[in-house]
Amino acid sequence: MMNLDRMKHLESGDRTTINRFGALRNVEACSKPSRGRPYNALMNLKAPVVPLFLLIASAAITQNGITPAPLADRAEARDIFKQLIEINTTDTPKGSVTAGSAAMEKRFLNAGFPREDVRLLGPNPRKQNLVVRYRASGTPSEKPVLFLCHMDVVEALPADWHTDPFQFVEKDGYYYGRGTQDMKDSDAALVATFLRLHREGYRPKRDLILALTADEEGGKFNGAAWLVNEHRDLVDAAYVINPDSGGIELDHGRPVVADVEATEKVYADYQITALNAGGHSSRPRPDNAIYELTAAINKLANYTFPFEMNAVTRTYFQNLEQQEKGQTAADIRAILATPPDMTAAARLGAEPSFYANFRTTCVATRLSAGHANNALAQTAQANVNCRIFPGHSPEEIRQALIQLFADSRLTVKYVSDAGAVADTAPERKAMTPPAPIPEVFEPLARITQQIWPGVPVTPVMENGASDSIYFAQAGIPCYGYSAIALERDDDRAHGQDERLTVDSYWKSLDFFYAFSKALGDK
Repeated sequence: MMNLDRMKHLESGDRTTINRFGALRNVEACSKPSRGRPYNALMNLKAPVVPLFLLIASAAITQNGITPAPLADRAEARDIFKQLIEINTTDTPKGSVTAGSAAMEKRFLNAGFPREDVRLLGPNPRKQNLVVRYRASGTPSEKPVLFLCHMDVVEALPADWHTDPFQFVEKDGYYYGRGTQDMKDSDAALVATFLRLHREGYRPKRDLILALTADEEGGKFNGAAWLVNEHRDLVDAAYVINPDSGGIELDHGRPVVADVEATEKVYADYQITALNAGGHSSRPRPDNAIYELTAAINKLANYTFPFEMNAVTRTYFQNLEQQEKGQTAADIRAILATPPDMTAAARLGAEPSFYANFRTTCVATRLSAGHANNALAQTAQANVNCRIFPGHSPEEIRQALIQLFADSRLTVKYVSDAGAVADTAPERKAMTPPAPIPEVFEPLARITQQIWPGVPVTPVMENGASDSIYFAQAGIPCYGYSAIALERDDDRAHGQDERLTVDSYWKSLDFFYAFSKALGDK
């Protein structure tokens, strides 16, 4: 268990790590002048000769340019995106992942994919996963590449939106709808890519697999875990590409850095409960369940978990510092110092994405109490959602919350992904960063440079959580990269008026087409 004193000790910066990526951070591969027409989604952007930062040094990089998808292919990709957005795949009575999976199954079968290579399966009628295998020519010498995409989305309240969340709306250069950022954009781009490759008669040297799965966003039937545990043969791969994380960070339209997920935080929910005998509201008593609970939540609101850094986050900030300017660049240098400057960390932490990159975060997300307006509450309860920094377990953080609240009248219990409540939490910790595989990172960086010239590619820690962990626990390396460009202050995943720029979708479509062929040719 990590007590609060130990956690405070970490803030002093007395913590050493071996930077497995940092030893390569100054390596640059030489780029050659483009021989073809420079890439842009609108074909009007000059592509300069730029140095390439990557996690490997052996690749010879040539910028040959990427031609955007033909108009007919774009029309199909847009239609797929629209269809997926307008199918409600929430974990609610109105939602069905199966409806979305079945719609994509029909597209693959109509395109001529063999029935045995298009599998719709799952443990629940509403939570069917789709696994599509694109066969290699002949007998492949290498294991397949798996593209892992979840199909479910979080609930959206129509009254809170300015458009219908389950209608695909194009307005002012954006696509609006639940799932436009998380992650039906990548679902659609990869479905369209597999269909286009098949239509063109492409024959890879190894199998390519696309898995569209259920319950990443919550629910009892996580598709990724179920496929790994029950149908490993369908999804067994040399490595996994998970577009549910990573991507291009934009700062007022300027591409700053291309993030590739190398590790991620651990997701955990905790149920905080205060119980009381209750009574008549006209006779208040000194102990009150609502007051006890809110006092604990106020402690959490005013508490900051200790500053931490690991090999991946250090490398991320080292590379980001080279792209930033002014106070932001100075503050990044200050937190990279030994000991780190906590004043600089506080300034950077005003930006939520920075704040979450150097500490565990816990926040109250739900609250309920009482049973009548004229009665003292017998039960007051809150859900606290935590994203746990690698190196700490859910049980460790549960104990830290108990110590923070310091109230024996409260209980702090763990809530599993399936909703089961337990007195203790798992001891599992975050996935270990996999070693960089050249056959993944060479084309990833090369194609990224062609589409977003001059943008450094760097490993990052995913601040949320993804299905990568199930494959990582099974010994399969996982890399998160969406090829989606988003403004730092316009992350609307799970939020109101979720949207994606039209240009970003087209660029991701072009990326995955080129990237899939590059991986298939290995």
